[in-house]
Amino acid sequence: MRTTALRTERSTAVSVGVLYLAATISGGLAAAVLAPLGPLSEAVAGLAGSASRVWLAVLLELIMAVSVAAIACLLFPLLWRDGRTPGRQGLAVCYLGSRLAEGALFLIGILGLLSLLGLSRTLAESGASAALALPLGSALSDLSQNSFVLGQTVFCLGAAILYALLFVTRRVPRGLALWGLIAAPLMLIAGFLPAITGDPDSSTASVLYLPMMLQELVLAVWLIARGFIPPQPEASR
Repeated sequence: MRTTALRTERSTAVSVGVLYLAATISGGLAAAVLAPLGPLSEAVAGLAGSASRVWLAVLLELIMAVSVAAIACLLFPLLWRDGRTPGRQGLAVCYLGSRLAEGALFLIGILGLLSLLGLSRTLAESGASAALALPLGSALSDLSQNSFVLGQTVFCLGAAILYALLFVTRRVPRGLALWGLIAAPLMLIAGFLPAITGDPDSSTASVLYLPMMLQELVLAVWLIARGFIPPQPEASR
């Protein structure tokens, strides 16, 4: 029975590690693919000419959205079992809910991006002036971008919960969990900096994103290579 449980945890660790890599890499690639287009609200007229780039970004963002939800679904049984108290189990439920909400917000952002592409195609086919669609394009761009900002905000809250639980249960090295606890608020600040400063290419925001991105890559490699640390008796923690 014990051997079966350990084998299951090992499979979970590998799956979660792979999904972490998929979410982190696909999210970064999606941003890189869209970056040459500039502000979407201003690029709406020519977006139809970059349809392949937009669809590639949509595919990458969809991989990210599905991956973050799948991570939570795989981790939840482990976090629940390790919780041992109503408070910790409640945090495990909050973590699951946060990641599902994050994935849903990313999907809304994807729909906003696809709607922008549809608007651009309509403009190209009708020959209408881009100025006529500027208000709608701006609204759809805001919907897409704000959905991702909100998704990142929910992610940071969920990450703080996850790493607090992992720090207490010692299922991963405590230094790795502490790294995540420090990186989560930095990423939260980074998500709002462009809106506050008005600079979508804020170098400060990029620097603040880096600790979380590196932490998740290291965590993913650890889980794939080593798996979860076996649970310890409560008294020895």
